[in-house]
Amino acid sequence: MLVRLETLGCRLNLGEIHALGRALRLRGHRVVGPGQPADLVVLNSCTVTHVADRKSRKTLRRLRRNHPEAKLIVTGCFAAELADQASAAERVLALGADRVIDNLEKDRLLEHLEAEGLLPPGGASPDAGGLEDPRLSTTRAFLKAQDGCDQACSFCVVTLARGAARSVDPDALLAEVRGLLREGFQEIVLSGVHLGGYGKEWPGGPDLAGLVARILDETELPRLRLSSVEPWDLSPAFFERFAHPRLMPHLHLPLQSGSDRILKRMARRTSRERFSAIVAGVRAVRPDVAITSDLIVGFPGETEEDFAVSLELCERLGLAGLHVFPFSPREGTAAATFEGQILPELRETRMLEALALASRLEQRCWQASIGQERPVLWESFEESEEGRTHSGLTDHYQRVTTLTADELDLRGRVLPTRLTAFEPTGLVGTL
Repeated sequence: MLVRLETLGCRLNLGEIHALGRALRLRGHRVVGPGQPADLVVLNSCTVTHVADRKSRKTLRRLRRNHPEAKLIVTGCFAAELADQASAAERVLALGADRVIDNLEKDRLLEHLEAEGLLPPGGASPDAGGLEDPRLSTTRAFLKAQDGCDQACSFCVVTLARGAARSVDPDALLAEVRGLLREGFQEIVLSGVHLGGYGKEWPGGPDLAGLVARILDETELPRLRLSSVEPWDLSPAFFERFAHPRLMPHLHLPLQSGSDRILKRMARRTSRERFSAIVAGVRAVRPDVAITSDLIVGFPGETEEDFAVSLELCERLGLAGLHVFPFSPREGTAAATFEGQILPELRETRMLEALALASRLEQRCWQASIGQERPVLWESFEESEEGRTHSGLTDHYQRVTTLTADELDLRGRVLPTRLTAFEPTGLVGTL
């Protein structure tokens, strides 16, 4: 069967859709890309902000329009039952979906589709299928290690959409890592809603530091990377893991605010001091680590002073990048009812100022990289009159391109690359 996969939102969603693509291929189905005919279409949706909601609606309608005869299956957070929706499933079906798979049943999506006759049972030779969708990288895999969250930050709707925290058995994850290695993947990105809390439901059992150690010690994976890690629940052993050369020196720690007062209103389990200590702890082990973060602008009650100290902390810590989001009130979350909602025009002004800081931080990091030699995992290339422009990622998670005059295929290779310049689209390097 020809299957089209589409995903929106976080790396966890991306990891889930990558896993689904691999499972389909192993069952003998073919995953197709945009513009190709499909018998079945699966959308993994997002609802983290109002913008994500709009994108999910728009994408759903587009998929229905482009594949009128295909069965359209929707899962993900946009299709989850939240406090502000009488029935998310009814809403999604009204937009053109044929079937809604609840988030809590997402890992059994193929079983549901096969049981309902929407997908022929597996059993075909894996050679009969394939991955024709170029967006599904065969060099870098996203692996879900954890799902759900028990923290209930006051602004976050994801806890409602994904349920309680739960971790994937480490032996099962090790088996998946070995399977991905056999398929030729060179880098695996561990992902989760609250990845730093991996293993908390197993008292005395493995935590994230232990899982990382097992993957590095028990497999020959060339590159292991972590997706977003909440800045708490991190043991000293977690910092020590960054001394390992195969754990990529990049860490995304979502701060959300640099004001202690706003962090308390957000119900974040961190502070300026604790966050700064985590950054210092990682850098003590791996001085060249690139640390990036998130910032929510215009949270209810945020004063000019709160906003200023947030920007000051991000700059003082020398972050390598910053993802900036305007506060998005979601019904069913505590923050949606808070007093002191920020006027849209003031939120927009602060957003522009924060984005300017994010740009300066990123360019400063890029500039500091010029002249360095970094290992780059090459992922794709495009043809032009000048030759082939290859695209890949450094160990610091920086996008790099290089031009070769011949027909070299660098995909899936990790090669030392001299970083020579930077452009708006990223760094430029030479092999």
